[in-house]
Amino acid sequence: MHGFLIRWLILTISIMITAYLIDEIYVADFFSAFWAAALLGILNAFFRPILFILTLPITILTLGLFTFVVNAIMLLMVSGLVSGFHVAGLWSAVWGSLFISIVSWLLTSFISEKGRVEYIHMKRTGKD
Repeated sequence: MHGFLIRWLILTISIMITAYLIDEIYVADFFSAFWAAALLGILNAFFRPILFILTLPITILTLGLFTFVVNAIMLLMVSGLVSGFHVAGLWSAVWGSLFISIVSWLLTSFISEKGRVEYIHMKRTGKD
């Protein structure tokens, strides 16, 4: 449960960083990003698999690039439901979902399932 809350906060931070980087994405305050992250997580858990299956032929034809459009649609849906969070259009949603995914992936890669910060330490053994 602790890891879940940390991932939620990481997604919130990712949304805020993306809103700072992309002018067409607006976040009023931390709580708007917080609720947008919660709703984005719920929509990704329930509706994204359905949309992915429905758009599978076009996703295969575009070699997976249409997945960015599906993620952008999820972001636009959240924008329509959360006050204080606004995405101006489809292209800004595509870029926003890309940035949110990258930042969230980078930050989440250091968090274990238990919610602890972990890293891999590699050292040389002397055998070449």
